[in-house]
Amino acid sequence: MPEAKIAPSILAGDFANLEYECKRMMKCGSDWLHIDIMDGHFVPNLTIGAPVVTCIRGVLPKGDSFFDCHMMVSEPERWVEDFAKAGSDLYCFHYEATTEHEALIDKIHAAGMRAGCAIKPKTPASAVFDLVPKLDMVLVMTVEPGFGGQKFMKDCMPKVEALRSKFPELDIEVDGGLSIDTIDFAADAGANVIVAGTGVFRAQDPQEAIAALRAAVNKRQLK
Repeated sequence: MPEAKIAPSILAGDFANLEYECKRMMKCGSDWLHIDIMDGHFVPNLTIGAPVVTCIRGVLPKGDSFFDCHMMVSEPERWVEDFAKAGSDLYCFHYEATTEHEALIDKIHAAGMRAGCAIKPKTPASAVFDLVPKLDMVLVMTVEPGFGGQKFMKDCMPKVEALRSKFPELDIEVDGGLSIDTIDFAADAGANVIVAGTGVFRAQDPQEAIAALRAAVNKRQLK
């Protein structure tokens, strides 16, 4: 099982102080920064685009921080070059948003980014099995994509278990409702990349919260 990676979702941060919030998460021990891109079409909410990612990259250079861009957008093929130029390290598209999965993965890699594929709660894990040899990560959504602060869906964990059993070295990310109270379900299922929004940003001690999430994953690895 790959190493634990904790990726706070900046969607839960203070957008009036985004530079401070991103730097604060890195100082608290984050491995990645999870950046939620929503277009108001694929999901009902609207967040940020490549220009904001460019600005964040301007204050957090490549090599010092890893940008995990979760593309909750229609036509994800359209935005690959923009996000590569903006400084994205990983471009995670939704399986449900395209029919040209392999071509998109190739395009992401050609642009110099890692490729991830996200699946909604109702999409089976088997949908991505044939794509995994070309992917760098699979994201299992543990809420319906589109809004932060939703309740963790424990019934998505069999999908994580199926992916971990079949692909022991794959980075498997979970996103939605992750906190100290729910991390053990995800870690026990085999997730190693943990997205947490309010569970970290609104924690009394974010550094302690990040350390606890990492410890839960590392404990699973020792089993």
